[in-house]
Amino acid sequence: MNIGILREEKSPPDKRVVFTPSQCKWIIDNTNISLFVQSSNVRCFSDELYMKEGVKIVNDLSECDILLGVKEVPVCSLISSKMYFYFSHTIKKQSYNRSLLQKMVNLNIQMVDYELLKLNNKRLLGFGRYAGIVGAYNGLLTYGLKSGQYNLKSANLCDGREEVESELLKLNLRKEKILITGNGRVANGVVEILNLSKVKEVSKYDFLNKEFDEAVFCRIDTMDYNIRIDGGNSEKHDFYANPEEYKSSFMKYARVTDLFIAGHFYSSGSPYLYTREDVRSKDFKIKVVADISCDIDGPIASTIRPSTIEHPIYGYNPLTEDEDDYLKEGVVAVMAIDNLPCELPKEASEDFGNEFINKILPFLISEDKENIIKRATICKNGDLTPDFEYLRDYLNGN
Repeated sequence: MNIGILREEKSPPDKRVVFTPSQCKWIIDNTNISLFVQSSNVRCFSDELYMKEGVKIVNDLSECDILLGVKEVPVCSLISSKMYFYFSHTIKKQSYNRSLLQKMVNLNIQMVDYELLKLNNKRLLGFGRYAGIVGAYNGLLTYGLKSGQYNLKSANLCDGREEVESELLKLNLRKEKILITGNGRVANGVVEILNLSKVKEVSKYDFLNKEFDEAVFCRIDTMDYNIRIDGGNSEKHDFYANPEEYKSSFMKYARVTDLFIAGHFYSSGSPYLYTREDVRSKDFKIKVVADISCDIDGPIASTIRPSTIEHPIYGYNPLTEDEDDYLKEGVVAVMAIDNLPCELPKEASEDFGNEFINKILPFLISEDKENIIKRATICKNGDLTPDFEYLRDYLNGN
């Protein structure tokens, strides 16, 4: 089996890769797979580092059976009748990628989307952990600038995670309360950084009702900030089945929170965490929002656009409902970078590669009894697969 590692061609450039040089060497030494890496001057690992590990660097991957990338492959670069793995961003009918799906169907491509690789309905692959790690760090960085209490070096200017962790020694937190939403990879990454920062975790009750002589954080999940509109018993399965029958109770947390780090998954139709009207309330005390989820004009009203690695922070003025200087009093500082793992591409790539080797590679080289790959295949044999028939109108341009 020949597997090719694609160069990333999207703009802005993405330095991540599916496998690091040492991971490629392990695969070559321990399996019957022949690996080929497409030459790139953007990737966080140079061609030379791969060659030192005995990996073949090529420009043409047409002899490969399976092609692995991170972001979407440009339509003009697709090779017919191949099996592709990458984040296609088509399963929510994203209009900007309709032509990509159309071309893959026309070229008889088997498209396997990382986002759909699941076991027991839990995702097996993703960059969520590093989105959480970098998102939490950027949230702390933003809080330092907003408060004037300390100044951290941008993660993308650090020489990897080790320097990021050393920067945390500069933190000068006082009695801040930090709130995290989410219960998955992203939120786990956030907690990882807060634990390294020696910030104490407290219970929901204590977070809401007590004052502390040190900075603390609290982690909440879906049913901690959603309640039934009719006052009935709030229950997770009922919420997922009937989100329209619920409303947000997030404001009880907003009254006591200084820094909010959003690491939750938001499902369409669910109540917004807080509205623009909520931000205008005198009870809204949040000064900094690190929105890792980054749903624009969605559940977090202050997130009105994504920010960038180069310009990570903007201000949301609750009175004008528009952008403003984030250092102004009463303006919420927003960090909403939508490609956070790119700030630590080497570590994010290594983490992703380890997960691929442990959780997906066995199904490629032997029998996939759980149909992990089959269920993550959007199109094959020149058509949509049955599970993705719902994309038919999207595919047809309707």
